[in-house]
Amino acid sequence: MKIKGSTNIVGLIGHPVEHSFSPPMHNAAFDELGMDYAYVAFDVDPHNLKSAIGGAKSLNIKGFNVTIPHKIEVMQFLDEIDEIAGLIGAVNTIDFKNLKGYNTDGIGAIRAIEEVTTIKNKNVVVVGAGGASRAISFYLVKYGAKSITILNRNVDKAKSLANDILDSGLINEVIADSVSKINGYLVNSDILVDTTPIGMYPHVDDEPIVRAESMHNDLVVFDAVYNPNETPLIKEAIKAGAKPVYGIKMLLYQGVESFKIWTGRDAPADEMEKVLKQTLNLEG
Repeated sequence: MKIKGSTNIVGLIGHPVEHSFSPPMHNAAFDELGMDYAYVAFDVDPHNLKSAIGGAKSLNIKGFNVTIPHKIEVMQFLDEIDEIAGLIGAVNTIDFKNLKGYNTDGIGAIRAIEEVTTIKNKNVVVVGAGGASRAISFYLVKYGAKSITILNRNVDKAKSLANDILDSGLINEVIADSVSKINGYLVNSDILVDTTPIGMYPHVDDEPIVRAESMHNDLVVFDAVYNPNETPLIKEAIKAGAKPVYGIKMLLYQGVESFKIWTGRDAPADEMEKVLKQTLNLEG
């Protein structure tokens, strides 16, 4: 990569950001397409968030990804919020052309799942009721899921999310319940989405949320955890003959979507995936 006077800057804001996978992934994409762009990570203290957005606009930065802890707070400093990002209540991508915020986390998961099955008219079980669950759930309803069941240890949080999804008017059937009842719900489900950190490195020996004997072989099982590549849940899905969807694909496709928002061009997904796997040193 050659930095020139004409180089366009995009980047990541968060606190901390030093372990981010995004710079190598996006810079590889720019190299692959011969684009005069560079992607840089910026550690922004929460107290400096407003001035960081104003400064970036003044410096003609083209776009940002946004990570913890800024995804919600940054919305007040933008001129426009994408409709689904507004429903989710969080932004992970900013386009400085119109100072507009988007959320590509959910669409990243959808694209990963749709490599294996369509979302439309499917019954989906979502485990977890935090930010990732919220982002993915709203995209599931946008893409035509028939029903969504939110399961969580804290059932009140599950009910709160379920009510927000129903209030969107995009779907009529949303259930909230305890994750302890997952086995019963999987019998008539087409897709299982796990948004919890269970099984994430270094806790690779965690007990999975469900075992193989409770899965049927038509079930599509997506785990948002990407390290290790084969989480305890994914291992159980393979054992059951179900269809696994790996967390790295969500990471990849949220980046692909951000790339297109900033540049208007289709990202080289294969190259980005290769570099992402190298950066994360993924095994098994």
